Amino acid sequence: MANNEFPVTKSEVLFLYESTYSVPNGDPFTGEQRYDEETKRILVSDVRIKRFIRDYFIDNGVDVFVRNDRSNVKAASEGDAESGSAARFNTLEANAKKGASAQEILTELIDVRLFGGISTKAKNAINLTGPVQFALLNPSLNAVDLRMHQNTSVFASSTEKSRGAIGTTTVVPYSLNQIHGWVNPYAARDTKLTSKDVDDMLCALWNSINNANTRSKSNQSSLLLLQLVYTEPSKKLYGLDRTIKIVPCADKREEQLRSRHDYALDLSALKSLVSRSQMVSAANFYTEDLSLRNELSNSDKFQELKIV
Repeated sequence: MANNEFPVTKSEVLFLYESTYSVPNGDPFTGEQRYDEETKRILVSDVRIKRFIRDYFIDNGVDVFVRNDRSNVKAASEGDAESGSAARFNTLEANAKKGASAQEILTELIDVRLFGGISTKAKNAINLTGPVQFALLNPSLNAVDLRMHQNTSVFASSTEKSRGAIGTTTVVPYSLNQIHGWVNPYAARDTKLTSKDVDDMLCALWNSINNANTRSKSNQSSLLLLQLVYTEPSKKLYGLDRTIKIVPCADKREEQLRSRHDYALDLSALKSLVSRSQMVSAANFYTEDLSLRNELSNSDKFQELKIV
């Protein structure tokens, strides 16, 4: 099946970013950092990454289906039994042209074209699978020892207590988080995904990390973004997410890393896999680390992305 039958080409994404004394992805029930006790790796979920991307679009005036504010929920006091995505779809349908299908309505929004969307409305229901997916849980490249951090709050903890409260947070001293994703051209046909959408998503992914300004996410920095473009929509390399390795300095263990100066990145397996594979037509990358840029620029098939 030829590539020109699909709106986008198949590709695979690796994204590396640093977290320093922060909480890259807290558990929604406990607030504590997601963590693999056996491997001592930090875990970042696909939902957290999609939230970064959506928030970046919102901040830049791009409408999305899944919002992170009350505009996505109708209050019960309004007498509407529906909430969340159902209420959001009702709003979109009311503003769409008469007789528009759920697919036509939803695919007007970039996050639906990227990540899929759903309408449960009778006679206008649809479930669109997102052509862009990230690994459910993404482990950091280095092992980490979590640190307990206590802080005081100036806000009263209750009406009876006016002196605020003491809180305890588990923070990550340093982790190099690797996010693994895919762009599926088959699903892209249903959501009307375009190559420009993919480019916009990559820009949002890079910039959203650098511009996050919440207390637990502000101390993070994008390091390397890589997009492998396949020659055919059915091809896929084995083990791409295991090709980049951290090499700590001689006097450091992985748990002792605190900055980019404490280790080197071994890209030899990545470069070898890409250069000798007939399934890969190009490896697009972006980094502001000069040593990584020079190393990849001199490698076969690697070409620099534009990030704006």
